[in-house]
Amino acid sequence: MKTDSIHESEVHAYVDGALPESRRQAVEAYLAASPEEAERVRLYRAQNQALKALFDPLLDEPVPAHLQALSAPAVVAVDLAKPSFLTRWSLDRIAAGLLIAALGGLGGWLGHAQYRAPELSAQMVPLPRQAAVAHVVYSPDVRRPVEVAAEQEEQLVKWLSKRLGQPVQPPKLGSLGYELIGGRLLPGNSGPVAQFMYQEASGQRLTLYVTTESQARHDTGFRFAEEGAVNVFYWVDGQFGYALSGGIAKGDLARVATAVYDQLEKK
Repeated sequence: MKTDSIHESEVHAYVDGALPESRRQAVEAYLAASPEEAERVRLYRAQNQALKALFDPLLDEPVPAHLQALSAPAVVAVDLAKPSFLTRWSLDRIAAGLLIAALGGLGGWLGHAQYRAPELSAQMVPLPRQAAVAHVVYSPDVRRPVEVAAEQEEQLVKWLSKRLGQPVQPPKLGSLGYELIGGRLLPGNSGPVAQFMYQEASGQRLTLYVTTESQARHDTGFRFAEEGAVNVFYWVDGQFGYALSGGIAKGDLARVATAVYDQLEKK
């Protein structure tokens, strides 16, 4: 089989379970012959599962009353003897559509550069959830998990420090078995944030999320959160908020988080 006959879109459809049966056998044969691609598919599936675990609880939250009001049908005269076109099934979906639209509009407004209440937007997405989502999105990436690799650490540090407006430095975790593989710039609630990524010999990855939006938070203790399959230790120190995320056991992550905390405190 020619590997160039498999398109990237088909690989993603296979991951999402949306690939037509007529193409499934071809894609599976391609993956069987390409261990690197098969590993990429495995990581994408793990990413999907982690995102699902992070956001599924939101589906059980009640729809706010003001959004429910938006989905209320207009009062019109109807013949009760005839089946209503707006069944319960369709009304639920109209409400869901309006909720998605409203949340999308809210997200755009909160991200607007002229918005004058960054402390409110910072409360919208808590630090551990921001960090966990960033970890789930980028840590499984095989080809480009970071924007700037560790081989260019000096340039990475200068770039991120300039964008955050404060000096940032990735801790050294080699003694714990984790080496820096690089970092990237990400959007936060009201400004840029940095993410440093580390990898163990086994391929296990941890990410350190660094934000300067912490001045709006009053919770400065060293805390732990479970965000789906991702464990997060997070804390606030002066102008910075830090969150260390990973798919390892709480005790193992605590050991690394303590080392990160100690190094940052000394600096």
